[in-house]
Amino acid sequence: MFYRPQDGHGLPHNPFNAIIAPRPIGWISTRSSDGTDNLAPYSFFNGAASEPPQVMFATTGEKADRLRGKDTLGNIEQTGVFCVNVVEEEGMNEMNASSAALPAGTDEFAAARVTKAACTQIACSRVALAPAALECRLTQVVKLKGETNYVVFGEVVGVHLRDDCLVNGKFDVSRFGLVARLGYRDYAVIRDTFELQRPGD
Repeated sequence: MFYRPQDGHGLPHNPFNAIIAPRPIGWISTRSSDGTDNLAPYSFFNGAASEPPQVMFATTGEKADRLRGKDTLGNIEQTGVFCVNVVEEEGMNEMNASSAALPAGTDEFAAARVTKAACTQIACSRVALAPAALECRLTQVVKLKGETNYVVFGEVVGVHLRDDCLVNGKFDVSRFGLVARLGYRDYAVIRDTFELQRPGD
């Protein structure tokens, strides 16, 4: 099968997201300028550079009560900071609950019953029990082709690691069951890993 996206795929569901999988989930916490916390998952998320450490996530779609994109983007543009929380198997239902389209000004931590903790380097809350959390300062927002598509870039200025996820000096995703997004409504839990050595290393 071959198709051009501009012509449509002719399938019952769009295969695009299923092709680019698995994708890590950035469970992004932000705070509005009036002090309201927000929490939402984004599966177009990844690391962008390691020195200095930087991350990116894409926000697509819009909300009727936001002029530009979603609450997360609006909050980041107001405050210049955000936190990326790693999703574990034990927290996947709360992560999913926080994806609900709630009115602006709603605290998704409270709505999804997620315990929050204060960040150290930025004025923002983080998921208290997350295996890892990355405190970030905004570096740039890039407008993509499409009415409501944006990419947010941030520099990591603080890293929280849960002690039980460190094994022999390494952060071990198999210890907590890292949750990844597939296509459609499908997800995966990472339990098995293997190591490859690059030629010449």
